[in-house]
Amino acid sequence: MKDKETLEALFRTHYREMHRLAMTLLHDEAESKDVVADVFARMAEADRAEGRGYLLAAVRNRCLNLLRNRSIQQRIQRLYLLEQEVEAKSAEQLCEESRLMEQGIGKLEPPVCRQVVRLHFEQGMTFREIARELCTSETTVYKYLRRAMKQLRQHLNNEL
Repeated sequence: MKDKETLEALFRTHYREMHRLAMTLLHDEAESKDVVADVFARMAEADRAEGRGYLLAAVRNRCLNLLRNRSIQQRIQRLYLLEQEVEAKSAEQLCEESRLMEQGIGKLEPPVCRQVVRLHFEQGMTFREIARELCTSETTVYKYLRRAMKQLRQHLNNEL
């Protein structure tokens, strides 16, 4: 950094706007302050002074990284909770649920919904791969899968 005064001037000039942007994205006072402080700390470490555009882009990017990491952590927590729930169920319950699921898949209409479910969940194919195999668009595959999942939910709710 050219000098400490330049960093302080940038801080005084742009802090409120940077903090407001972080609050808009994160909705958390403490995290917003941390993000702004982190941006200034990195700028001081890099020994350079940047303008308003750089500072706002850096805040936005740091916030988006935090949100992405938060989303990943939430998905991991949900999977962990699902795993615990599965472990808590007895073998008989799991067999019954599996039987009901197979029964529901067998009843899916139109039959292409059944095919899409099997290709996606049993064979692990992506929407693009399924679309190529069925000579249709990825959007159509998504719609078939959505329709199938709705039918399966209704079937399981009726049976359980």
